[in-house]
Amino acid sequence: MSLSVFLAVLGAAAMHATWNALIKVRLDRFLAISFMTLGMGAGSVLLTPFVAIPERHVWPFILVSIIMQNGYRLFLSKAYEAGDLAQTYALARGTAPLLVALIGVLALGEVPSPLAAAGILLLCLGTFAMSLRGGVGQVERRAVLFALATSFFIAGYTLADGAGARQTGDMLGYLVWMFMLDGIWTGCLCLYLKGRAVFRIPLREWSITAFAGILGAVSYGVAVWAMRHAPVASVAALRETSILFAMGISVVWLKERMTAWRIAAALLIVGGMAALRLG
Repeated sequence: MSLSVFLAVLGAAAMHATWNALIKVRLDRFLAISFMTLGMGAGSVLLTPFVAIPERHVWPFILVSIIMQNGYRLFLSKAYEAGDLAQTYALARGTAPLLVALIGVLALGEVPSPLAAAGILLLCLGTFAMSLRGGVGQVERRAVLFALATSFFIAGYTLADGAGARQTGDMLGYLVWMFMLDGIWTGCLCLYLKGRAVFRIPLREWSITAFAGILGAVSYGVAVWAMRHAPVASVAALRETSILFAMGISVVWLKERMTAWRIAAALLIVGGMAALRLG
């Protein structure tokens, strides 16, 4: 993995952890993450005149990605309601790279090098350790189930967009149309599930989730760009270094407890980062 791709994905990881923390502290996580998606979609509408309509053969990837991202948001919001940020975030994000690596071998024919495979394994071990002993007491069973379900959807949209980005001649157009259609669908789903509650959200909540949407769009755009230039499994695993940033945010901002186990887990993640960079 080149240094430019490596640094870009690290920057995307920091933005990813930040928007997750913003969503975690909202009163209604599902509405917050839905408004964030609406913001990403609204911004994409403004860009549609400047990008090409995606080619016919990449539309299946876009549609699968939208379905998977809606499942991801639904179960992520449930996980945040059941557990704390450091634990649920780590478990959801840490399981996904393993799924991506395993399915990627079969679907994309990408076999990681021994060093890259070791990096993926270290990152996953670190994130599992962070989730199991990262907070006070044991992880709530419901939080575990929701987090694991979230990881399935993460793997799904990662693989769909990784493959789609390689098939299209206009990656920006792919992202713009995907974000726009995802925003439209999310808006309809949000109205169906929440009804009039959507219109009672304070303006401050809209502004915060709009900012989270900007972070989310840029973060994911960088990740999709990186998957055009490096193996999907390696990018997916490196992106989970966002857990380190989430740990810092959870301790400094959310006042969640730092433990020796959590520090050890962070060291495993750093070791995985180094192996991926060298691999």
